[in-house]
Amino acid sequence: METTREAAHQKVHDTTVTQLNQLLEKSYDAEKGYKKAIEDTDSARLKTFFQERAAMRSQFATEIHNELHRLNEEPTTQGSAAGAVHRAWMDIKSAFTSENEEAILEECIRGEKASVSDYKEALEKNDLLSEVKPILEKQLGMIENTLNTVKKLEDIK
Repeated sequence: METTREAAHQKVHDTTVTQLNQLLEKSYDAEKGYKKAIEDTDSARLKTFFQERAAMRSQFATEIHNELHRLNEEPTTQGSAAGAVHRAWMDIKSAFTSENEEAILEECIRGEKASVSDYKEALEKNDLLSEVKPILEKQLGMIENTLNTVKKLEDIK
């Protein structure tokens, strides 16, 4: 029979796994989104920026993937359907917009704002394993920095 303490620990474990898998999906989505942005821009400077961000999100995915394995759980292996829809919307928007780079940056801002919200929501959960919080906090900080940088890039355009 499971004790109250064991049940509570299992709940925290399960919540952590769910949150990590959701953030892993979002990391895959963001990486693919930045790779799509690379294809959609002609600016060498933006291509480099987007490549760096795609690599950063790939690293986030690796970190989360490793945490899930450490917890003896099977990580998700692909992004979400919502992420695929967002990339398709980027295609449509860039095809019909003369200000292509501005449209791409706007979509990056929208995506990064959603990521910030997702990370904050995960970190606000009381039943999240304490050892994963520093990883998510570090990633959140990097996403917030990216968001600020993209906003500045958009202001320059």
